[in-house]
Amino acid sequence: MSASDPDTWFRFVRAHRCLIREIERRLAAAGLPAYAWYDALWGLESGPDGTRRMHELADVMAIERYNLTRLIDRLEVEGLVERSRATDDARGACATITQSGKILRKKMWQIYEGTVAELFLSQFDDEQQRFFSDALERTATSARNSARSAAALARGSSRSV
Repeated sequence: MSASDPDTWFRFVRAHRCLIREIERRLAAAGLPAYAWYDALWGLESGPDGTRRMHELADVMAIERYNLTRLIDRLEVEGLVERSRATDDARGACATITQSGKILRKKMWQIYEGTVAELFLSQFDDEQQRFFSDALERTATSARNSARSAAALARGSSRSV
């Protein structure tokens, strides 16, 4: 990339950070918890029957599992989620959003949705939104596939040792 080309990656990361910071500010001003709480609650609510295995939730949120465990601990103390053992694997853990969690997530969504519409979506017409959305989905798919390929390669090389 030449020095005169726009630095798309840097601009994307900066825009994302600025938007999340503003969402966080608006949530706090409304007396609501941090954005990460919304992300976890939505990740659960969008799962089958409001439940996901912890590793699935970590994947949906694109968060490290150790960070997720601490977050779910806090949400559980607040009565927003319940944890249980997976029915098909006693070693696996699941989290389920409670009714209180659903109510809180909806309150948070009002702030979140309004901020995204005002500061992000308003910058694009419908065609640009579709194009950008599709490009982001291709990017995420590419990154997930790369990670899977690397993991498969690592498993293969550990077998040959």
